[in-house]
Amino acid sequence: MKGLRREEVALLAGVSPEYYVRLERGQATGPSAGVVDAVAGVLRLDDDERAHLDRLLAALTPAARKRSRGAVKDLVTPGIRVLLDSMDHLPAVVFNGRFDILAVNTLGRALLAPVYDLPGRTNSARFLFLNEPRARDLFPEWDRIAADTVAMLRIEAGRHLDDPDLTQLIGELATRSAEFRTRWATNDVRTPRAGAKTFRHPLIGEVTLPYETLRIDAVSSQILSVYTPEPGTPEADAIRLLASWNADNQRNNNPASGTWPEPRGLT
Repeated sequence: MKGLRREEVALLAGVSPEYYVRLERGQATGPSAGVVDAVAGVLRLDDDERAHLDRLLAALTPAARKRSRGAVKDLVTPGIRVLLDSMDHLPAVVFNGRFDILAVNTLGRALLAPVYDLPGRTNSARFLFLNEPRARDLFPEWDRIAADTVAMLRIEAGRHLDDPDLTQLIGELATRSAEFRTRWATNDVRTPRAGAKTFRHPLIGEVTLPYETLRIDAVSSQILSVYTPEPGTPEADAIRLLASWNADNQRNNNPASGTWPEPRGLT
């Protein structure tokens, strides 16, 4: 519960303040299920927060501490690549938990073209916070997307404590972006879910696209995100326009980035 002091949380959970401080710092060994349930109840943790707490506690066991997982593998299976290529009418992209873009179909590449502006590994979190003016242009709801991104990175940090690439990314963002530091300090956690995202796209203008997120079972840290406008809607028309432009661009052997034509609007 926000606003409670540590001593008040400990009292309501039925533990000593000293033990609660050790638990909060990750120094308590083997807290009982009853203690964990009591603390979670006092803090009114939601499902995402409780799952995050359970993962953190599991990582403190002696067996988990001895087991170093290292970097998360980023291999995209051939089957997923076939699936991406088969969805030629819907933008689709595969992310890992660090928000690296691991694979994308041609329509997804056209929709997310501005994200590819930064040198090095294409990472949407780096685009959001290190190319902020351009990111705010592309995403009118930048604040919401930024908060969601940080909350999902916090979940990933709890899942993969020993991933050096994730540690490096968080350190880079915290060092170079005050916006990231502010959000990281809130300790919010959130898992990926379906929703809608608004784009202010250089070609098709402003459009809000629903999307579905699917966890890839073969590699649990990877998410397939597919934008799914309903047929016959203005959003579907916008994606058709993008697909038409992208097909013309491909025939002319031009990349789906760089200089864009003026938005033509939808009729």
